Amino acid sequence: MIREVVKKLKPYVPGKSIEELKRMYGLKEIIKLGSNENPWGCSPKVKEAILKEINNIHHYPEPINPILMEELSMFLNVDKNNIIVGGDGADEVIDTLFKTFVDKGDEVIIPIPTFTQYRVSAQIYDAKIKFAKFDKKNGFKLDVESVLNNITNRTKLIFLCSPNNPTGNVIENRDIERILKETEAIVVIDHAYIEYADKKYDWSRKVLKYNNAIVLRTFSKVFGLAGMRIGYGIANEEIINYMMRVKPVFSLTRLSQVAAIEALRDKEFLDFSIKNGIKSREMLYSGLKRLGIKVYPSQANYVLAEIENGKMVYEELLKRGVIVRSCSSFDGLDERYLRISIGKFEEIEKFLSILEGILYDIGNR
Repeated sequence: MIREVVKKLKPYVPGKSIEELKRMYGLKEIIKLGSNENPWGCSPKVKEAILKEINNIHHYPEPINPILMEELSMFLNVDKNNIIVGGDGADEVIDTLFKTFVDKGDEVIIPIPTFTQYRVSAQIYDAKIKFAKFDKKNGFKLDVESVLNNITNRTKLIFLCSPNNPTGNVIENRDIERILKETEAIVVIDHAYIEYADKKYDWSRKVLKYNNAIVLRTFSKVFGLAGMRIGYGIANEEIINYMMRVKPVFSLTRLSQVAAIEALRDKEFLDFSIKNGIKSREMLYSGLKRLGIKVYPSQANYVLAEIENGKMVYEELLKRGVIVRSCSSFDGLDERYLRISIGKFEEIEKFLSILEGILYDIGNR
């Protein structure tokens, strides 16, 4: 009874949780630098709004919350008719894109290494995946030709993650523009981490000049709402209208709606999170370089490190209560690569100290 594509499916592998590591090693204190979360949490105003809304959770939420749409419209400086909101983070918007545009056998282009959910969704919908590449030899810069050479009349979606997960680098605007002009397929520009990047790379408004593009964004990262699962997309009104036909009606809960509204309103906390997130990233980058580790420049809230004994280092970090992300499950990478998220400043200092000890021990074995 099981579909053949499901039998062959290689599922998404998330980073380890704090609870999982405590169970594994009997630890009490954990430093979590593995899931690209906001280590300072969410706005205090969000918590207050959730407590007030709890008495209403026996009622269905509004399918389209007008207050949330208005706040998003002001935040992005785009019309609310150009926005779609999903209740399972940006993953729901990705799933809705496949429901809207992809039939069995249609082609999807995915440059690798990148966010693995694109591949998982493509396999679920029985699409033909054509892999392009971020060039390792060139600092993981997007190989534009590898994208263009894979485009055919069956191409429906092209995924461009910028800043890219897990490498952290942005895609140059001219490269995105070139791809958009060379295809009629929907170009999906994933901006999950754009708040941490140079503003000139933000396509949230520029995307509206094209009829074959959509930008994905999320509340899971800088807003500190990963547990609330809120994502959204920005595109021309025709694309949004078709996607709304297949999107789950009540996917965004009442608590998620009020959380998103208050998160958007608290500009002070947002600015704090961006400023300190970038500072934490730079601490990571410079600290890893000081230890002699190859680390790639990033405009996200994590860095990618390349370590010869990456698997051993990863396992030793876990034993010492530090969660980072092994990139062995990412297409195009292997166990040498570790993705390390930002943390509070004292967490970064402690992590670097623990890592230095591990590197010393490995070197003396």
